[in-house]
Amino acid sequence: MLLIALGQLRRRPAAFAGLAVALFLAVATLTLFGSLLAADVTTPASVRRASAGPGLVVIAGAFGEIAVLVTFFVVVNALGFALRQQLRELALLRTIAATPRQTRRLARAQVVTVTLLTAVPGWVAGVVAARRFLAGLQRLGAAAPEVRVPMNPLPMLVALTAVLAVGLGASAVAARKISRIAPAAALTASSTEHGRTGAPRLLAGIGVLAGGALLLRLAATRPPEQVDKAGQAALLGSLVLLIGVALTGPFAIRVLTAALGAPVRALAPGAGWLADANLRGYARRLSSAVVPVALLVGLTGTMLLMTSTAGHAAHATATSVTSATDIWLRQAELTLLACFAAVSTLNTLVAATAERLREFALLRLVGATRPQLLRMLTVEAVLTTVVGVLLGATVAGAASAAFSVAVTGSPMPSVPAIACWYVVAGAALLTVPAILATGLRAVHGPAAELVGGGRD
Repeated sequence: MLLIALGQLRRRPAAFAGLAVALFLAVATLTLFGSLLAADVTTPASVRRASAGPGLVVIAGAFGEIAVLVTFFVVVNALGFALRQQLRELALLRTIAATPRQTRRLARAQVVTVTLLTAVPGWVAGVVAARRFLAGLQRLGAAAPEVRVPMNPLPMLVALTAVLAVGLGASAVAARKISRIAPAAALTASSTEHGRTGAPRLLAGIGVLAGGALLLRLAATRPPEQVDKAGQAALLGSLVLLIGVALTGPFAIRVLTAALGAPVRALAPGAGWLADANLRGYARRLSSAVVPVALLVGLTGTMLLMTSTAGHAAHATATSVTSATDIWLRQAELTLLACFAAVSTLNTLVAATAERLREFALLRLVGATRPQLLRMLTVEAVLTTVVGVLLGATVAGAASAAFSVAVTGSPMPSVPAIACWYVVAGAALLTVPAILATGLRAVHGPAAELVGGGRD
């Protein structure tokens, strides 16, 4: 299976590029925080007590909790798309007597191979990031100058083990679902979308949304002197709400596209009608594209609003040194989360558009021209951005309002308008060009050959 997995990587490097980047970020992130914990453990107690800050363990735990969860979210998302892009190849293997067990072994071999290829670069990046992070804390006086990041292999091995465990677990779920499809059905599954959102998934989504609401209530009831706990609860609540959005996505997407469909058809009668029909008919596919955009806007917006609100209330809640450290940490966490969300957005949008090769070819065979398809994709990209921004902004607004209640007593957070517009513009600049660039490549080539599966 290892030789087949390597052959797939050589044959379709683009299909695994997004997964490789996600696994690299996961290994680097876990190595970063593991190295910080190792630095604290190897530092003498007398040196740790001399520091004015809360300690590396507390900082790494508070800072890394959300980052690690988001990293794993990105890995699972990228892995799902990497396997979906191989759906036809896996189905063909089934038709020549490959068993479902062998198919699952191939998926596991691919995950292990890509993880091992990205492990060493991830370790190096994680150690370098840990040293720079520690240097920043030392400049602020939150860590003692004598603290050093040790060259200990344990954080690297723990990072590799954790990423492999998550990757293998996610591949087992995705591959099991794919391997249970009959080979003949799998050959056409990528071109169709059947059924509505299942009741178990919808109920799970509602339960997760309720859990997110409880976390926001917990954040709102923290006293002002526990601003850090309120911030962590609000940020974790926003992530849980976004997971709930992912689970209930197809249902929510149908509602939003139904509301936006009429004005889109009126503004762009031809391309708008076709784009609206596509989005309505493929709500699950649209949901998979919208959720990363919502993740980007939701997490980044939450961090921006909380940082701004905490900055305005800093004089009443902390000393100047602690406030500077807290604001620096939030800015660093904002940068990291924005990076993860941007990678997830690009991976998902490129993969979701690239897997529509045969759909575009069929439209060309029935008379659609390339300019018409590109106009349709432009409308779809704009709608994807709008829906993702709306969902993300809703989550960010709820989370920051809960944080603001805890810090200031008012549900109205401090809103940095220019920074928020930058977030929206960044989401649009990631979404629209990614869809159009991938679509431009997808609509080129002989349509009959693409329908027959002659090009990947």
